[in-house]
Amino acid sequence: MKAMLITAFGGPEVFRAADLPAPVPGPGQLLVRLLATSVNPVDYKIRRAGGWAGVKPPAVIGYDAAGLVEAVGPGVGGIQPGAKVFYTPHVFGRAGTYAELQAVEADIVVPKPENLTFLEAASLPLAGGTAWDMVVRLCAVKPGDTVLVHAGAGGVGSLAVQLARAAGARVLATASERNAQLVMSLGADVVIDYRTEDFAAATLRETGGQGVEVAIDTVGGDTLARSIACMRPYGRMAGCVSCTADLSAALGKNLSLHFEFLERARFKMEALRTLAERRQLVPVIDSVMPLEAVAEAHRKIEAGGMRGKIVLELDPRAKER
Repeated sequence: MKAMLITAFGGPEVFRAADLPAPVPGPGQLLVRLLATSVNPVDYKIRRAGGWAGVKPPAVIGYDAAGLVEAVGPGVGGIQPGAKVFYTPHVFGRAGTYAELQAVEADIVVPKPENLTFLEAASLPLAGGTAWDMVVRLCAVKPGDTVLVHAGAGGVGSLAVQLARAAGARVLATASERNAQLVMSLGADVVIDYRTEDFAAATLRETGGQGVEVAIDTVGGDTLARSIACMRPYGRMAGCVSCTADLSAALGKNLSLHFEFLERARFKMEALRTLAERRQLVPVIDSVMPLEAVAEAHRKIEAGGMRGKIVLELDPRAKER
């Protein structure tokens, strides 16, 4: 099978094309022919120095998938070859999705949303599961809440905006002026230009000085710490990236702090499928590239400023539903 692998840890130049033996599905596994995958920040972090994830170069990385079931391993029932599926595979010590075939545990694979192409479906699993955990599981967003989503045009942020909206919340989101209209179209009630305004002051202005019940951080650095100033007492905060600032001010407001690293589970993918089929969750795709351009894709995502996800096409059928 054709694949793009990293030959060592380092910059995007470590990617090389390779022809590898096809994997064989073991007990409880499926063999999936990947039609599309996508690029996430965790990909370049593992490419740079992925020993923490059990990756040992040369290795195939990548953690989103949409494709067709090629074969079914022993002990797997309820799914047949040819089924259209999407999922995010386990990270630690596993071969990734920058390849034509992958053996994957059947219990994290679900049918692809019927109204999405494989390209669109491949953009959802990891970012969507992360947004779901922060908005629904950790912060328990409910009707009447006001939610602040940082980087509302990004891969996770664009989905968090939609999930918070679907949960019945009023949504404030940070974004550049260039992306403001997009973020409004996803369901944000207010877009704050983080380049020209202090987001905490703007949030307090937009909430009549009350602040928000929930803050979702997809940026990292000191963003979560700076958000404390615009939180209501007993509010909930969640982040999916490293926080490098002092969070002790949260104590004075009795805030709940959550940090999220995606645990793979079928029910999350089923929830994303349901919302996508109801058109309450719309994929945002920055660009589509061939798998062979994965190094370029990594350079682009590392540069930042994207709208949604970069999707990698492995098969012309990826454009189909």
